[in-house]
Amino acid sequence: MNIITQSSATSELSKSGLDWVDRLMRMDTTSRNSNFGLIETVRDYCDANGLLTRLTYDPTGKKANLFATVPTATGETDGGVVLSGHTDVVPVDGQHWDTDPFSPVIKDGKLYGRGSCDMKGFIGVALGLVPHMRQTALTSPLHFALSYDEEIGCAGAPVMLADLKQRGIKLDGCIVGEPSSMRVVVAHKGINAYRCCVNGHAAHSSLTPKGVNAIEYAARLICYIQDLAERFKSKGPFDNAFDVPFTTAQTGTIRGGIAVNTVPANCEFEFEFRNLPGINAQAIYDEIKLYAETELVPKMRLTREEADITFATISTAPALDVAEQAAINELVRALRRDTDTRKVAYATEAGLFQTAGIPSIVCGPGNIEQAHKPNEFVELEQLAACESFLHKLIISLSGTAN
Repeated sequence: MNIITQSSATSELSKSGLDWVDRLMRMDTTSRNSNFGLIETVRDYCDANGLLTRLTYDPTGKKANLFATVPTATGETDGGVVLSGHTDVVPVDGQHWDTDPFSPVIKDGKLYGRGSCDMKGFIGVALGLVPHMRQTALTSPLHFALSYDEEIGCAGAPVMLADLKQRGIKLDGCIVGEPSSMRVVVAHKGINAYRCCVNGHAAHSSLTPKGVNAIEYAARLICYIQDLAERFKSKGPFDNAFDVPFTTAQTGTIRGGIAVNTVPANCEFEFEFRNLPGINAQAIYDEIKLYAETELVPKMRLTREEADITFATISTAPALDVAEQAAINELVRALRRDTDTRKVAYATEAGLFQTAGIPSIVCGPGNIEQAHKPNEFVELEQLAACESFLHKLIISLSGTAN
């Protein structure tokens, strides 16, 4: 083990679990990098322990998902529960860290480093239990679903899910180990991000009627998006189980213009909205696009025929809202002794699994407030609680315990 400053607080967490967390965190899998080193390491470990493994790749062939199955005692691989986690992490660029973000350090009962909370802690603890999974006479299989590029738009999971569908693989439920302080999360919002390009016409600023000001038309569209957000805030629909109980929308970046004395020909901005479960995300996007196409573009083309507004999807991930009676919900609630209903504003891959027909919940170690920050950490107590929970899950799938 390479973790420095280990303390007695690790006593409840197994050495194998901590070793695996340490090993994963030392691999720089920032989304701009390939994740092959991590994926191949885990695949080889799974192969050596008798798991069935399969890789699926991104279009460049430089990144991969791993789906691995722990068969039942009789060799069955269909059905069962999948443990899901993403292998990529967000950048550390421009952040001030007190330690090397890719050299895990334990201090005062906390494990510091990029990915400790989001979400290599969960993956590492789960991998540490693989030998135990193999030694247990499972009556229902267990699976691992490790994805690439979750942090830049949930790009990897859909590729893996499409492959599972093509192969006819059926799964009974999914546990996404995103940081939830080991509390059961049954719903989250969807996230939908888009890029808008406004193409006007340049002119000298003294001749503004001859130009089409791309920034000003972009501003009108941005204000329309803001008005939509205000409508959601004042008129709903509402779900008070969420900390922000309505659908939100906002513009995050904007670029345009070359000089103050030039009518800008181009402006580009990026916007997002986070929809409550049950709210039609496509309808919101269509409303924004319709306003651009019917209200703004015709006015732009009164001056220049070629003026236009175009949109491109950056990323989308559906909302999650698992049924209270879903077996995976009842199972995880029973194992965690957690009956509260929790819904969160952040998005995860759980919505993708649910959309693919796999009932899903979120339950993992660490607090989401620590994710993406400098000096990211997870409490060792949380990792130990995760390991205890997964141990109970393994036993529950063996049919030897209530």
